[in-house]
Amino acid sequence: MSKKVRVRFAPSPTGPLHIGGVRTALFNYLFAKKHNGDFVLRIEDTDQNRYVEGAEDYIVKSLNWCGIPFDEGPGKNEKFGPYRQSERKHLYKQYADQLIAEGKAYYAFDTSEELDAHRKQHEAEGKTFIYNWHNREKGRLVNSLVLSEEEIQAKINAGEDFVVRFKSPQDETLQLKDIIRGDISIDTNILDDKILFKSDGMPTYHLANIVDDHLMEITHVIRGEEWLPSLALHKLLYDAFGWDAPEFAHLPLILKPTGKGKLSKRDGDKLGFPVFPLAWTDPKTNEVSRGYKEDGYFAEAVVNFLAFLGWNPGTEQEIFSLEQLVNDFDLARVNKAGARFDPDKTKWFNHHYMQQQLDLELATEFQAKNILLKDIDVNYIALVVGLIKERATFVSDFWELSHFFFVSPTDYDEKASKKALKEGTDDILNKVIELVNSTEDFTVENLQTNIKGWITDNEIGFGKVMMPLRLALVGALQGPDVFDIMYMIGKDETVKRIAALVETI
Repeated sequence: MSKKVRVRFAPSPTGPLHIGGVRTALFNYLFAKKHNGDFVLRIEDTDQNRYVEGAEDYIVKSLNWCGIPFDEGPGKNEKFGPYRQSERKHLYKQYADQLIAEGKAYYAFDTSEELDAHRKQHEAEGKTFIYNWHNREKGRLVNSLVLSEEEIQAKINAGEDFVVRFKSPQDETLQLKDIIRGDISIDTNILDDKILFKSDGMPTYHLANIVDDHLMEITHVIRGEEWLPSLALHKLLYDAFGWDAPEFAHLPLILKPTGKGKLSKRDGDKLGFPVFPLAWTDPKTNEVSRGYKEDGYFAEAVVNFLAFLGWNPGTEQEIFSLEQLVNDFDLARVNKAGARFDPDKTKWFNHHYMQQQLDLELATEFQAKNILLKDIDVNYIALVVGLIKERATFVSDFWELSHFFFVSPTDYDEKASKKALKEGTDDILNKVIELVNSTEDFTVENLQTNIKGWITDNEIGFGKVMMPLRLALVGALQGPDVFDIMYMIGKDETVKRIAALVETI
């Protein structure tokens, strides 16, 4: 690649950023960093009717939380700014005017009512109405291709609404290239004359997108599959302006867990998983949508599972740091087919990254989220976390897995009690109390040696001792090693809990 690689992520601030958008941003980021290039954020807010307050800030926070911050964008390193299209609208008219002057675009004054009438007429005849070469100069449509210059100027002077349409070519075969999808041939006769500019002074997405990518020197456009139908028009616009087109890569859709249809917020609500990186409160309805961060996912886990939605490294490796992803990422290994979203796999990734976290950091978060832990030494909590995190997927799982390290059982699981408590269990537990009290150097090893040695010497079944002992300490037949629990809660608390169970027998 001779030119410096420059890619852009260009979301519209119309609400929270869907994980499909985050995946697009991630692939752009990985490609840029792989080739020592620039990752640009551009806010495409030309449609002011759909603008949502706070959405742009949400996009920036989401990228930062994922660890994929932009190099250039609103308020940051503005070499090619401004980066909001609403602040660039003075740029676009000259390009629309240029296309009109060169006969590559034209004014169209058709009202929405007139166009609707044409559509209905075509439907009645079993046809589909397309505004292009086959009818634009037949006199039925009102545009500058059939009007005199005086008539055109009179309409503009009178303030009539108009749009500027691109004059798509007739009887040509357009040869397109896509890094992911290969060679594509398009018959230009099926293309409609897309609107590029409106009389309110705002460009449509198509014109603004092309002009901005050119002016910002974007070399590669990596975007979602939904933009594939626009590729022909965009290539034609580049040719019309005489500009070199960037290389294009259209990413596959992220599919529902069933594999059928595009993943939506409704799927997440129905099946109990987020589809947004951060929680979002709708400014109009105050409805709160869940986010991966607030649901307890680690940013590294989110990035790792998103990378595998459409890309694979060609090996069995599944765990990748961001640095490894940058090194290994290749658009040639992105699939054409849609990528099925698997909520269980996202949890699998989070469980893995849970094990990589420092116990003290997890303990600090655990303590902050549980009022019952506020007066407990965080270093003790960290020791507990080290014993139970292997069975956890989220920090929110910790209390269920560890409450017995902090509070005594107040009742005993009924099913576990039937299984653990037999005739003579009280005598066995009283003997265990004696052994605990006689263990002067109260360590895991000494407790294990004394109690297991006694069980072996007296030829008692281990289950007859260990099950009721666990029930006494935990209140159920769950938790880490019994001797670890005894050591952590201390001799006095251990004795107290065993005695409490004996009293209930």
